[in-house]
Amino acid sequence: MKRFIFLVILLVFVGQSWGQGQPYRFGVSPQKSATQLAASWSPFLKYLSEHSGVPLIFSTAPDSASFSSRLKAGEFDFCFVNPQQYLILHDSPGYEAFAREKDRLLQGLLLTHKDSGINSLAELDGKELAFPSPTSFAASVLPQAELRKANIDFTPRYVGSHASVYLNVAKRLVVAGGGITRSLELAPPEVRGELKILLKTAGYTPHAIASHPRIDERTRSKLRAAISKLENDPGSAHILQSIGFKGIQPAQDSDWDGLRELALPQPSK
Repeated sequence: MKRFIFLVILLVFVGQSWGQGQPYRFGVSPQKSATQLAASWSPFLKYLSEHSGVPLIFSTAPDSASFSSRLKAGEFDFCFVNPQQYLILHDSPGYEAFAREKDRLLQGLLLTHKDSGINSLAELDGKELAFPSPTSFAASVLPQAELRKANIDFTPRYVGSHASVYLNVAKRLVVAGGGITRSLELAPPEVRGELKILLKTAGYTPHAIASHPRIDERTRSKLRAAISKLENDPGSAHILQSIGFKGIQPAQDSDWDGLRELALPQPSK
């Protein structure tokens, strides 16, 4: 039934887009099910299509590995990707950012047990640390980058979720773990109360909305104009809320230069 609903949403949206001409594929990283992503992103893409004259259709992939392969193969005309993915895709095949969420920076945390006695990164040297997953940018990639920058040797244990990280640290199964403020605030009080923040990383530019190099500047300019209209349209706040944005703004590649200075490792395949 869920698959049927997703296909109905997609076919209706494709029908609307084809009325404006050949549609462009907008790829969204599969952080949720395809049905949930389509429901969240279709109103946003419909608004941009109607106000730019550039027909967009939602697209994704079954999993992160497939999504990355499709990006590298150039299957998506536009995409919404995390900062690490963007830096890689900018180098090859040459995706170029043109928009991002407004007034938000990504920041990671390293947490220990409140009674661990650990007060510095140096005390984590040689330890096993918990993280949600290798692709969790703010909770895994950023804290790990800070540890490497400080020449701390560690062994990552990937436990599947932010909640599992906090539980592992609270039960002293590991000496520390990575997370973010938002998920920490949602942790049960009995877990959150056992934790203390050892490190907050710097704040970095969030996910990018980017275009494949085959997309011409005229098309990108039309979308920028529609994005500006959306940002200043008081009646469209629900559209941005649907994709979890506080606001949206134009972007340029240099917005991610701060991350380039971290020399992030290539994600494992």
